[in-house]
Amino acid sequence: MKIESDRRLTDSERRAVEKYFDGKNAPVGSRYLVNFGSSKVMITFAEEADEQQLQTENRVGPEGEDFPFDLGKGYVCPDFLKDRIPGPQLPFLDDGTGLELRIRRSLHHFKQVGLVGPTGVGKTHLVYKIAYDCQLPLFEVNCALQTSSYELIGKYVGLGRENWVDGIIVMWCRYGGILYLDEANMMKSDILSKCHPIMDDRGHLVLTERENEVIKRHPYGYIVLSFNPYSIEYAGTKPLNVAFRRRVASWFHFDYLSKGSKISDFEVKEVMRKGEMKDEKTAYKMVKVAAELRKIYETGEIPMAPSLGNLANWARIVALDGAPVIQAADETIVDTISDDPSIKAIVRRIISSVFMAEG
Repeated sequence: MKIESDRRLTDSERRAVEKYFDGKNAPVGSRYLVNFGSSKVMITFAEEADEQQLQTENRVGPEGEDFPFDLGKGYVCPDFLKDRIPGPQLPFLDDGTGLELRIRRSLHHFKQVGLVGPTGVGKTHLVYKIAYDCQLPLFEVNCALQTSSYELIGKYVGLGRENWVDGIIVMWCRYGGILYLDEANMMKSDILSKCHPIMDDRGHLVLTERENEVIKRHPYGYIVLSFNPYSIEYAGTKPLNVAFRRRVASWFHFDYLSKGSKISDFEVKEVMRKGEMKDEKTAYKMVKVAAELRKIYETGEIPMAPSLGNLANWARIVALDGAPVIQAADETIVDTISDDPSIKAIVRRIISSVFMAEG
């Protein structure tokens, strides 16, 4: 039996769940709402799926055709890196433009791509899905954190200069896989300059920290840069310099499925599925609220917009616990967006206008 959740669990959260339920008889399909501090996660116990089936059923491409742009075909993952290959992932909610297939194609041809879009549109999920589908180890770096060059490049340990330990970027360069630089427009300049020779025709990393060792980029070494839009809402972001930007041949812009007057039926169905809601009319209004909030988010009136995950949480509380729609919105939407009373008033006004409207 395996554990499924409505968001990706951290290693420590997953261990805590497994420890708590160890030895307990949890029926297949049973659900539990688990608290991790202020965060609530819905845990579901499901039957173990056939590994081969999972590996093929969510892949892109017309039915019956070979898996297109299999980035891992012919790659042999070292045993010590196999735990970096993500587990099975849910299908990516495409916007109808074949985004997943286009990104795979660009990685196949150019080895590196840039993903641009606000939080909650599926950039990270898609990277994890590609890594799983292609069975490639994933080396993830969140550039917004104060990550030291020692962690990313490496360092000598112990006395003397005999015991060298590779950092994340060096390990990826040697052994291949996907290097995922999340929030890359917050990257430190010294790390940025290290990436230049890796990403151009030279295709190598010069390890000045280790007697100028030159490490050739592995033939199965792919780079995905993820960016939040350059704006005042994302503190610390900055435009990339021209030298770095020209090294990325393909850029892909992600957006919400529903925004403004555009309401995606697909997103409505996903809210119903993830939130276990049967009332399509209510789910539609929830998506309409999100579409309005996403529109004013772009004008800078609110600091963030609700994602599909936020809507699913809202729907779940209403559908499973019978909470009033407006009250549940306060817990899952309003307080998530901001603590500022004036901003919360704007969000509440939009929620009320949508749900009080006729039809």
